[in-house]
Amino acid sequence: MWSGRRGLLRSSGCGVEELRCRRREREAALRKARREQQLVSKRLLRDEATEEAEGGCVVVILGEAEIQEFLRLAQRGTEEKERERALVSLRRGLQHPETQQTFIRLEGSIRTLVGLLTSNQALLQLEAARCLHELSHSEQSAVAEACLPATSYLLTYLSGHSSDFIELCLYTLGNLIVESEAVRRQLLPQGIVPALAACIQSPHLTVLEALGYALSQLLQAKEAPEKIIPLVLGSTLPQHILQLLQPGPKLNLGVAVEFAWCLHYIICSQVNNALLITQGALTTLGLLLLDLAAAVQRTEDAGLELLVCPVVRCLSNLLTEAAAETVGGPMQLRDERVLAALFILLQFFLHKQPSLLPEGLWLLNNLTANSPSFCTSLISLDLIEPLLHLLSVSNVVSVLVLTVLCNIAEKGPAYCQHLWPGLLLPTLLDTLALSDTEVVGQSLELLQLLFLYQPGAAQAFLQQSGLQALQRHEEVAQLQDRVHALQQTALHG
Repeated sequence: MWSGRRGLLRSSGCGVEELRCRRREREAALRKARREQQLVSKRLLRDEATEEAEGGCVVVILGEAEIQEFLRLAQRGTEEKERERALVSLRRGLQHPETQQTFIRLEGSIRTLVGLLTSNQALLQLEAARCLHELSHSEQSAVAEACLPATSYLLTYLSGHSSDFIELCLYTLGNLIVESEAVRRQLLPQGIVPALAACIQSPHLTVLEALGYALSQLLQAKEAPEKIIPLVLGSTLPQHILQLLQPGPKLNLGVAVEFAWCLHYIICSQVNNALLITQGALTTLGLLLLDLAAAVQRTEDAGLELLVCPVVRCLSNLLTEAAAETVGGPMQLRDERVLAALFILLQFFLHKQPSLLPEGLWLLNNLTANSPSFCTSLISLDLIEPLLHLLSVSNVVSVLVLTVLCNIAEKGPAYCQHLWPGLLLPTLLDTLALSDTEVVGQSLELLQLLFLYQPGAAQAFLQQSGLQALQRHEEVAQLQDRVHALQQTALHG
């Protein structure tokens, strides 16, 4: 990150370029960190009505003999109800990790369960699938791998007619996919990507949400960039994902959250983001950002931040792609609308989810980094002062705010005139008095840009500060040298 010792600036052109390079290096490191942040998890799907009906029953640990008896009754019971009850008892026992371990050690247990899963009796199929779902939720990788013989059938049943059964199969596959590379190796050649692409056309929201979960688990596999994401990009999935993220009355929050994270993982892989941009990803996400900003103003409902976070991340990462410059500008939307929406969301984060402030500021950084028009809009909409108020939130937020201000300052003298002095001078004095070296370093970079483009800024700064705020930092001598050199450049260059 920021280095505590810096070389003397020799000319204004070289100085700006040096500052720009250093910031871009830091931004690349931050992008890498964001790409590597994963949300691997497991979901447990249980029928609430069934759970309430069984509420009086205590989950007990089953021994080998009990498991074998339940399997025998489920397989050879005289009545269908008796067989179903045996599977229900087994399923409830499998909610306990110790029972799960005992079950997979028993020879033929999984084979029997698979046999029931593939039977022609719907109730037995459903209960067998629920047993497998309990096993898939295990934290032990051995349990997931023991379920391997069932995965091909679960995949086949995705083309069935029962939305409840398809939903259950999808959550089970999602749990197994993330746990076991062996499961992924088996399912990829068997066509899991085309099967998921077919499912995404389902009219059932519960199926779509489960599908988004399963796909997001698949996209987080370590081999995804090489083996999985190219298949996904070559399918109809990206177009359908973007359709499901279109703002409007049909947008479902749960479905949109799942697929926004799917899109995030695809974008982070950097396999072919140009394709997503040509398919309209920037425009769709930009419109969704506007819609979310309007939504947070009219509702107090929790959950919107779950969608805002991946949408903001997707936009931030797409804006770093060269292809973003060739499609008519960022998001093909007016600068004012995008910035107004983003500041509404920043205000929402500040009061509701302060941990998400860096995400919004990272997007603002990427918007302003190479766009004079966005910098102009920030100034014309009087958004510099609200931006400065965020400096007191945290050191991480301060660094990002100062980086955005550097983006504006490096655009030249006309932009610096709108920054200096105003509230910026006392604000910078406060940040230079902090002990965080990264905040101080970013403040110094902003000062250098101001000194380069505003000849009177150095003198005004020295007169007001008396260098008192800088005396605790080892950069004092270097900064003084820079100030004098820059003054000479301004006077004689």
